[in-house]
Amino acid sequence: MAVQWTGFSPDVLIPLNRSSGEALRTQLERGLRDAIRSGRLRADERLPSTRELARGLGVSRGMVVDCFDQLQAEGYLVARGGSATRVSPSAQGPPHKALQSSEAPISFPASQRMPRLIANFLPAVPDLASFPRTDWARATAEVCRDAPTTAFDYGDSRGSQRLREVLASYLSRVRGAAADPERVVVCTGFAQGLNLALASLAALGVDRVAFEDPGYDETGRIAAGLAGVQLVPVPVDEDGVRVDALAAARVQAVVVSPAHQWPTGVVLSPLRRQALTNWAMHTDGWIIEDDYDAEFRYDRDPIGMVQGLTSERAINIGTVSKSLAPTLRLGWLLCPPGLVEAIADLKIRADRGSPGLDQLVLARLIESGRFDRHLRRMRKIYAGKRDALVEALDEHAPDVRLSGLAAGFHAVAQLAPGASEAAVVETAQALGVGLYGMSANRSTRSPHPPHLVLGFGNLSQRAIIEGITQVAPLLQATFT
Repeated sequence: MAVQWTGFSPDVLIPLNRSSGEALRTQLERGLRDAIRSGRLRADERLPSTRELARGLGVSRGMVVDCFDQLQAEGYLVARGGSATRVSPSAQGPPHKALQSSEAPISFPASQRMPRLIANFLPAVPDLASFPRTDWARATAEVCRDAPTTAFDYGDSRGSQRLREVLASYLSRVRGAAADPERVVVCTGFAQGLNLALASLAALGVDRVAFEDPGYDETGRIAAGLAGVQLVPVPVDEDGVRVDALAAARVQAVVVSPAHQWPTGVVLSPLRRQALTNWAMHTDGWIIEDDYDAEFRYDRDPIGMVQGLTSERAINIGTVSKSLAPTLRLGWLLCPPGLVEAIADLKIRADRGSPGLDQLVLARLIESGRFDRHLRRMRKIYAGKRDALVEALDEHAPDVRLSGLAAGFHAVAQLAPGASEAAVVETAQALGVGLYGMSANRSTRSPHPPHLVLGFGNLSQRAIIEGITQVAPLLQATFT
């Protein structure tokens, strides 16, 4: 699609060699022809005005006018009264090598084509349509109006001082964190936060890190590989990570999601929380806490961070990927005193810091109360979606049991013991419903016991009901 410029004249790169002895008009005509033939200038692309192009190239306007007239006569350009000169829609260059006219386009039989999904239960995706655009735009305008000039410099490698202060206050108030602005490092989402945490621990000699099993799919393996540490899976049960398995695994650190374990949805029990902090203190171990889905709870009391119990041995990673939107790529680490400088140094080496303007906008959103208001609204929306999922399954597939429903916007559906997870996913896809198995999150990739991870965050209640109604006979059939 051609870029549709508004107002100002667009630029175009046409090199001219004044020492070649070749006429400049000839060079300009050839340069424009080549740009059109190669596709660098696309059909209907607007060209600069003759005056602007002449000024940019340092040539006379009359020469550019003559050049445009010649290319119009050849069918490369079109000009209409009162409108800009554009590349002719019929001016097509030779086909790209990968799409030679002699090659037939790849096609699939109708039976193999991907159906349009009635509902896609993709987990870990929030309600993208509910992003608070008006509040974000308002906060952006306020920041652009009020921020001092110094705010537009590179700044502290740990991130905006203002955001770090606001986050420390907010996380202490809402999540029970032991938060100090000087020990907050802003990062680009959870993946970078995990990379920085593991790399800082690896520099201290940590070489074996426990990850919950089931847990992350590729994220953990990639981060462990980048840091040069060995990933050691430890089991999760109905009370959360098995702390007793940490000693047997001979690990020096563990990555956990206590508030709403990914993907089982269980909450780390009070006894396990205490056991985990005791393990860290008595073994000089480290806890990397993923504060996943902590904002969205429904049928339970608020649960504080593990970091608040042992801030000297815990790194807490939080983001706005679920509370606002993944595209913001904003997160933070609450660092122990002995690691904050190392993590900040790794951050500045990685990318010189996360986008500063967005950090100030997030700070304004939080301190104005609009962030809290957004979360309260989203809790009601997600609770309604969760209820729609529960009711649809109760009505159409009552044998399927759901778990992990007390928080977040995904649930785990337990299929019959003999069901084929892969077959259910594949058949559902053919019926136009996206389902996802638990096996991708197990270290062994085992499909047993068969479970589905049902994300409902980015679906409307209507789509949830329609999707479950469509696959209900399939899910119910696994129990017969």
